[in-house]
Amino acid sequence: MDDLLPELCDQFPELVRVVEPMFVNFGGRESFGGEIVTIKAYEDNSLVREQVAEPGEGKVLVVDGGGSMRRAMLGDMLAEKATQNGWEGILIYGCIRDVNAIGMLDLGVQALGSHPMKTDKRGLGDLNVPLVFGGVTFMPGEYVYADNNGVLVSAQQLTLEDN
Repeated sequence: MDDLLPELCDQFPELVRVVEPMFVNFGGRESFGGEIVTIKAYEDNSLVREQVAEPGEGKVLVVDGGGSMRRAMLGDMLAEKATQNGWEGILIYGCIRDVNAIGMLDLGVQALGSHPMKTDKRGLGDLNVPLVFGGVTFMPGEYVYADNNGVLVSAQQLTLEDN
């Protein structure tokens, strides 16, 4: 479905929290959604590397990179690993790199922008903690949906009803 988010907002206005517009769609899958798994890490993608190696069917990795525009929290190798392990998508409050390669993958990827510099690997960060950015709180176990119209969060899984 091309315009998933407007439809979800129309059918479930009381159940959705819309993230402030800031994200760019980079992945080969333009519309994606699933159960939220969170990472909070600044300029260190060690936990991203660990999580994309885990099974991700029905899940979206939401990464709070502190809005850093100085390092890329995701590159093509980790995006490829996420694809192999069935992740629906990755939303990054920060940057990615290897944009052309990521655009070829069947993975939803949205981020603030792109930057060619990789992160340091210091093993720092927090897994499955509440994240706050874009005027919304992302809670592990809730649901996130994204497409070219934006990003929204819901406490429950949403399914469009046929009209």
